[in-house]
Amino acid sequence: MALDFLSSLFRKKPKEEPTPAPEPMEVEELEEQVESREENEQITQILERINEIENDIPRIKISIDTLKKQIQELRDDIDRLDKTIKDVMMLYEVISQEINPFKEQMGQENPLTSEIQELRKELEDLKLEIAQIKNDIKVLAGYGVDLDSIIYEVLAEV
Repeated sequence: MALDFLSSLFRKKPKEEPTPAPEPMEVEELEEQVESREENEQITQILERINEIENDIPRIKISIDTLKKQIQELRDDIDRLDKTIKDVMMLYEVISQEINPFKEQMGQENPLTSEIQELRKELEDLKLEIAQIKNDIKVLAGYGVDLDSIIYEVLAEV
C-alpha cells in the first residue's frame, strides 16, 4: 500500500485538455440572435393579446345583443309615446276648434284642422248615404221584394 501511495505521487498526471475557448461570435450573428429574441417576444405578446381578445369577444357579443334589445325597447316606447302625443294633439285640436272663437283663422293655418274638416265631411256624406239606403230598403220592402236574397247576394260579392 505504501508503495501504491508513493507511486501515485510520482506518476505523471494526464494533462487535462484545456476546454476550447468559445469562439468569439461575430457581431452580425449576435445582432441576428437579439433580433430573433425580440421577434419571439413580440410574437408571444401578440399571441397573448389575441387570446385576451378571443376571450373578450363572447362578452362583447352578449353586451351588444343586450344593447340592441334595449335600443329596440326604447324605439317601441318612443313609437308609443309619439302615437300618444299625436292622439292628444288631435284631441286638443278638436276641443280647441269647438271652443275657440278664432277657429276660422286657425282653420286656415293648421293642417290638422283641415284634415279634421275633411273627415267630418266624409262622415256626413256617409250618414246621408246610409239614410238613402234605408229609404230604398223601405221602398223595396213595400213592393214585396225578397230583401234577404239581395243581402246574401251582396255579401257574397264582397
